[in-house]
Amino acid sequence: MARREELTGIFPDTMRGRWTQAFSQAERLQEIRLGVGLPVRLRFSGEEKFLSPQGSLSGSVRDAWHVTDRELDGIVRHICRYSPYAFENEIRQGFLTVPGGHRVGMAGQVVLNEDGTVRNISHIRFLNIRISHEVIGAAEKAMPWLYSRGRFLNTLLVSPPGCGKTTMLRDIVRQVSDGNPCGPGRQVGVVDERSEIAGSFMGIPQNRLGIRTDVLDGCPKVQGMMLLMRSMAPAVVAVDEIGGREDMSALFQVLRSGSSVVATMHGDSMEDVKGRINGSMVSASSGTETAAQGYRPGDCFERFVFLEKAQGRCRIREILGSDGRRLFSET
Repeated sequence: MARREELTGIFPDTMRGRWTQAFSQAERLQEIRLGVGLPVRLRFSGEEKFLSPQGSLSGSVRDAWHVTDRELDGIVRHICRYSPYAFENEIRQGFLTVPGGHRVGMAGQVVLNEDGTVRNISHIRFLNIRISHEVIGAAEKAMPWLYSRGRFLNTLLVSPPGCGKTTMLRDIVRQVSDGNPCGPGRQVGVVDERSEIAGSFMGIPQNRLGIRTDVLDGCPKVQGMMLLMRSMAPAVVAVDEIGGREDMSALFQVLRSGSSVVATMHGDSMEDVKGRINGSMVSASSGTETAAQGYRPGDCFERFVFLEKAQGRCRIREILGSDGRRLFSET
């Protein structure tokens, strides 16, 4: 019931009746796509449906509700609490987070600054509403392999898009923060650059991240990791989707300070991980870490959790140690 009310609240009062049938299946709903002049599309656990003006769901586009520019403007104004200027910083990044941690992606006409950076997105004509689904216990099977004598090991979660990396990262953060059978609760710092881990609304996490967790919402990873180390003294730092040279340089600084890290990366194999990490390193003359010939990802990560999707379910394909030895597999 709470999720249904959260989703209904995204839309103005005049449109809410159309969503009754769709939101009665809120637990299966993954995404809502809206575009001016385009049919309203909803994705339920991999199945696409169209919404009619009367609120019925169908697999046919024939009777679909085609959103007008006036209707989309009304939805955007409502999401922005009728004060879009107050949300310019968020809109500039291309998304807003709403109560419940649901994320509204936006596209339209981009307005640039003189230096080529994005000043704003005007005439918003496309919305992608991604439904937040917490999975408490998603990391349960992995946790025993991520500790050694009560110490949380530096961990990298690896998978192609859509296989549950962020969902598992969120649950690892919660369990490390609250404490679990493998180790006591630790102070965790989360750098949530795109508001996907905590799903913060007005700075308040909408997802459960544990009682010892601090969150930097909307902050770039590199600056965020350094800021957390200076100000919040985390025992564990969590970041999503690392891979760039600056990301890895900041991550090494966190490790040198004595904190542990848990991060995610796109990829499908240890070869992908090696390529991305080695490719991100530069020569010592730039003042950052060097990727010497024969560098091993195990030099910074102690556990590698590879995820996959099989028969519509995200699962652990395998967990490897720093030496590449397989420790666990759900397959």
